[in-house]
Amino acid sequence: MLSFASAAYLADKTLVGTFTANLESLPGAIGHPETMQWWTQNQAAWEASRSNCESPDAAMPRYVGWLKKLQGKPVFIGYPASYDFMFVYWYLMRFAGESPFSHSALDIKTLAMVLLRTDYRNATKRNMPKVWFDKLPHTHVALDDAIEQGALFCNMLRVLQRPQ
Repeated sequence: MLSFASAAYLADKTLVGTFTANLESLPGAIGHPETMQWWTQNQAAWEASRSNCESPDAAMPRYVGWLKKLQGKPVFIGYPASYDFMFVYWYLMRFAGESPFSHSALDIKTLAMVLLRTDYRNATKRNMPKVWFDKLPHTHVALDDAIEQGALFCNMLRVLQRPQ
């Protein structure tokens, strides 16, 4: 994991805080060729992820501290949650010895499947209503992604909570 970020939202889409860190690579780690090819096509995001790097030993306990200061128990939200949570959870357990999320992760794509009443493979962003998306930058920089995904989730949650 090179870079990660969280945007803490209340259900009403109030952004209560953000956290971001760029991580030093683990000893002996090498990038997967397909991932490294993707980075060559997203050079600005690559450069953003490689600035001000810190060791996971420092970043992950700092992240745990930030999570614990939030009101309530945090739930990891992602698109796709299965991919992002896997990395974040492993790093939390390895470098901080705990996960304030426990095993609580919610997948935006699965929620879209339910709201769109479609199968999982068709629950893609291109098939989601435009009103679910705020005009936010889509840069592939971790913090921008976290803010964008959090706003998307809150917009979907509002649809889910609407009386039918």
